[in-house]
Amino acid sequence: MTNGQQYEVCERLDEAMSKGLGWSVLQRLRALVELETPSRDVEASVAITRLLGSWWDEIGAKVEVVPTQFGHNLLVEVSGEGDPVLLVGHSDTVWPVGTLTGDVPWSIEGDVLRGPGAYDMKSGLVIMLAAATRLKRLREAGGSHRGIRVVVVCDEEIGSPSTRELMLRAAEGVSAVLGFESPHPDAALKVGRRGSTRVRLAVTGRAAHAALDPESGISAIDELVDQLQKVRGIVADPALGTEVLCNVGTISGGGRANVVPAYAEAEIGLRFLDTATETAVLDGLKQLTPIRDGAALDVEILSSRPAWAPHEADNALLTDLREAATAVGQELDGRPAAGAGDTNLLGSLGLPTADGLGPSGGGAHAVSEHLSVESLGQRIDLLESYLTVR
Repeated sequence: MTNGQQYEVCERLDEAMSKGLGWSVLQRLRALVELETPSRDVEASVAITRLLGSWWDEIGAKVEVVPTQFGHNLLVEVSGEGDPVLLVGHSDTVWPVGTLTGDVPWSIEGDVLRGPGAYDMKSGLVIMLAAATRLKRLREAGGSHRGIRVVVVCDEEIGSPSTRELMLRAAEGVSAVLGFESPHPDAALKVGRRGSTRVRLAVTGRAAHAALDPESGISAIDELVDQLQKVRGIVADPALGTEVLCNVGTISGGGRANVVPAYAEAEIGLRFLDTATETAVLDGLKQLTPIRDGAALDVEILSSRPAWAPHEADNALLTDLREAATAVGQELDGRPAAGAGDTNLLGSLGLPTADGLGPSGGGAHAVSEHLSVESLGQRIDLLESYLTVR
C-alpha cells in the first residue's frame, strides 16, 4: 500500500466533517485501519508503531519504542502539571491481513464508520492523539494541562503475554489510568472488569489399533472428555464465592477413526469476578489427575489477567470524569464489565482506573464492527476536558 493510498480520504468524510471532526482525525484513523495489524505480525507492528511514534513526535512528545517478540510497543511522555495520567491502548487486532478487501472494508455511511480494528481499538489511539494535539495548542496559548503518559502494546488481543512488565513500568508514579477500549453499549465507562485466564489442558495417551489391539491403547480424547467434566464441576462448585464463566474454546486431537488417539488438548477461557474465586479454581485445575492408568495430564496457564473489582479510587476518578463530561455538555456513567483488557492489571493494583473511553459502536471481533463518528468527536472533547487544568 502506498502512502497516497493510506492517506486518501473518501468523499463521504464530508459528512463526518459536519460533526466537528478535523480532517486529520479521520485521515489518521483511516491510515491506522488500512495498516492491518493482526497479533503476532511483527512487521505490521513495527510499521504501525513507527507511524504512531511519528505523530506523537510532531506534537513534541518524548517517544520510546519497546520491542518484544510479538512486535513493537510505544511509550510516550508529554510534560504537564502534576503526576501524569496514563492512557492505555493496543495496536494489534483480531483480523488477518486481507480483511479490508474482504468482509470488513473501510467505509463511512452517515454516522457509521466501519473497518477492521476501527472500533477495537484504533479509534481509541486516535482519540488520545487528537486530545493531546489540542492540548499542545492550549500550552502554546499559555494554558496548562495534566502530564500525559501513553502506552500502546502490540499483544493485547492474545492476552498481553510479552508486555506485563512494560505496563507496570508505564504505571509508575501515575495519578490515574484511562483505557481506550470500547465502552458499554450505552456509552458508559467500564469501571471494574472480570479477570480472564486462558488454560491449555493437554492429555497424552498411547496409540494403538482401534480394532486389533484397543486394549493396548489409552485414548487421549476419552481422557480429555472426562477431564473437561471435572473442570465443569470445579467452576460450578457452590462453595466458590462468585460466579465463574467457563468456555471450552478449542478442542483438538487424534487423527484417524481406526487409531486410538495418543494426544488431545483443549483451550479453556475462564472469567472471574474476584481473586479468591480465581485462585480456588486455578488451584483445582492444577490438582487434576489422570483417570486412566498410563495417561499423562498437563495444565498450562497461557495468559492471565487478574480480576479488577471497583474500589473507592476508581469511583473518585469516575466522579472527576463526570465533571469533565458536564463541562463539555455530556453525561457520563460507569459500571463493571465482563470482558478483560490491559486495565485489569492496573486496576487490580489499586490505581484509580477507568476503561471504555473509546467511541460508541459495536461488533468488536465481528464483521459488523463499527463505530459512531459523532461519538468519536465526543470522546476527544471529554479527554481534552479531563486533562485540562482549570
